[in-house]
Amino acid sequence: MTLSPSPLPSEPAVGSPSAVQPPAPAASPQGPPAYRGADSRQVCRFCGCVPAVQATVRRHVGMLVLMRFVRLDGPFCRRCGIATVRDMTAKSLVQGWWGYASSVINPITMLLNVGPMLKFKRLPEPEAGYREPLHLGKPLFRRPEILGLLVPVAVVALIVAAVVSSTDHRAVAGACIVNRGTDDAPQIAVVDCGGDEAAYRIVGRVDGVADDSQCDQFRDAVATYTQEADSATYTLCLAPVGNAS
Repeated sequence: MTLSPSPLPSEPAVGSPSAVQPPAPAASPQGPPAYRGADSRQVCRFCGCVPAVQATVRRHVGMLVLMRFVRLDGPFCRRCGIATVRDMTAKSLVQGWWGYASSVINPITMLLNVGPMLKFKRLPEPEAGYREPLHLGKPLFRRPEILGLLVPVAVVALIVAAVVSSTDHRAVAGACIVNRGTDDAPQIAVVDCGGDEAAYRIVGRVDGVADDSQCDQFRDAVATYTQEADSATYTLCLAPVGNAS
């Protein structure tokens, strides 16, 4: 009788329970890419996407005497955050200038949105939300609201015009002036007639016209100055200081 050798313990027979290998553990799903400034427990307030960061976006509303401060707190994902900054800043560009204090506060409010915008732009694209993130919309410089930047420029121009206008009203007969510009581009200023700066005395002023011939009626006039603008048009007839009658 021939005996067959038994399988070695280290080599289990095929079909034996010890030959069945346990299944490999399922790979754990990978989450969204990590971001140093984002809290993994935070999700975007608008769409539920991650990653998201905590930030505050602001806008200002000027109402002549009163004013209104508007703020929206996060967390925000990249797209919802950028869209919110663009929308609220655009509204500030239109609504934020109307008041003495608002004209100063509004630029500060818009500058405060720069920090949140930089945080949002450093985030990766959002994912794993329960709805689509907000649409980014056009950049600010491509929106019609950007024309709101002309409001403070117009205000400054009005202030300058008012100052110039007040100088014009002081340039009356009997006042003394000096030319602080050049003959081709004169810049007259009313000065004290007793001071060293006084060069000419105004012996006549003709409003509504800018015409040198208007000074022919003034005997002592040896020079003229004309101003022609929408706000003020006039002719000054000038005599050297000390020679005017």
